Amino acid sequence: MTKGLSQERVAALKRLEAHLGVVFPSYELLHQALIHKSYANEQGFSGYHNERLEFLGDAVLELVISEHTYRCFPSAPEGELARLRSVVVSEHSLAEKARSLKLGEFLLVSRGEAHAGGRNLDSLLSDALEAVIGAMYLELDYNTCRDFILGLLGADVQDIWQTRDFVDPKSALQEKVQQCSSDTPVYAVYDEQGPDHDKTFRVAVKWRGQVLGRGQGKTKKDAEQDAARSALAYLARKNSKDEER
Repeated sequence: MTKGLSQERVAALKRLEAHLGVVFPSYELLHQALIHKSYANEQGFSGYHNERLEFLGDAVLELVISEHTYRCFPSAPEGELARLRSVVVSEHSLAEKARSLKLGEFLLVSRGEAHAGGRNLDSLLSDALEAVIGAMYLELDYNTCRDFILGLLGADVQDIWQTRDFVDPKSALQEKVQQCSSDTPVYAVYDEQGPDHDKTFRVAVKWRGQVLGRGQGKTKKDAEQDAARSALAYLARKNSKDEER
């Protein structure tokens, strides 16, 4: 049998199918989509992990969301569509969807990664979801992938468009705080995890000495944007409480 694909594993993947709402003709690629490189190395499964499927799934995901936003918002300029897509398929957004599908329960990671909480990391969960999409594309077809992706993210596209949450968070935050001060937000990396080719950066944004938000991403820029988004949410909650007093 395929590496690690025992009868017990097949039974688990059948349970996952119920969460996904998609039936796979076989379980080999779905199984591989949920194998983190750390587990493959630990078990001696040389090269048998989910990174290639993640690469493919990422491309399918971007195509589906690009096509969907193109058709939904015919008068929107390319720049707005690109920013909207970036928010919809962000690491944090995909990780939240992966949690809703309980992917973490089926993700195989090394003992060390599991002990460190790897099954709940945004980076691992978002990668796993993209890998599952890649497996779905190869095992089934584009239309099935499209229906699955839009069932998962279609409502978010509309919500984010309506609230304009795809506007550059760093610019929005700077405009917000400079309404009452000339001081600008300061971003600082406080943690880095992972190998050089697959790092996750964690960034805090401060304004006048106070931490307004924290974020993370595969690049410093993405982490800064995530931190700014967190800061905007914090300021919105604070303003709401102030108005209630």
